[in-house]
Amino acid sequence: MCTPVFKRLVFTSLLLLSTSLWAEEHEVLMLDSDPAEPGRTNVFSPALLFIEPGDTVTFVPTDKGHNSAAKRGMLPEGVERWNSSIDERFSIEFTTEGVYGYLCVPHYELGMVGLVIVGDDLANLAEARKVRHAGAARKAFRQLFDELDAQLAERDGN
Repeated sequence: MCTPVFKRLVFTSLLLLSTSLWAEEHEVLMLDSDPAEPGRTNVFSPALLFIEPGDTVTFVPTDKGHNSAAKRGMLPEGVERWNSSIDERFSIEFTTEGVYGYLCVPHYELGMVGLVIVGDDLANLAEARKVRHAGAARKAFRQLFDELDAQLAERDGN
């Protein structure tokens, strides 16, 4: 005999299980140099990542001296910032759709930055573009936004 509490428990368990079955895990490597472009130093690979809500990204300190930190002003509304320790393998589950800008604190001004695009709701894209950046981060984020624009146009058939 199934009680209402038991049915609710089974339903909740199945719902949680189905959500975790669809979620994917991604890795972003923290590198001293770009294997695809040997002249580029201090990079995240990939620097632009498209994922779905519920997916997890693990920042992997492949080379020493790097971390991952959310960039102020480049997160969807209500999302808390993160700041991993240097050389820490750090995972974060992205549950809110939008644009997430991040950086390596020691190498931010050298242009070690990245973007994670979660889902299709890019409501904070315009605000993320307005954020000011120091040093080479300015050019690096500009290039990432150009790449994002190109991929969105291709996806939308423009």
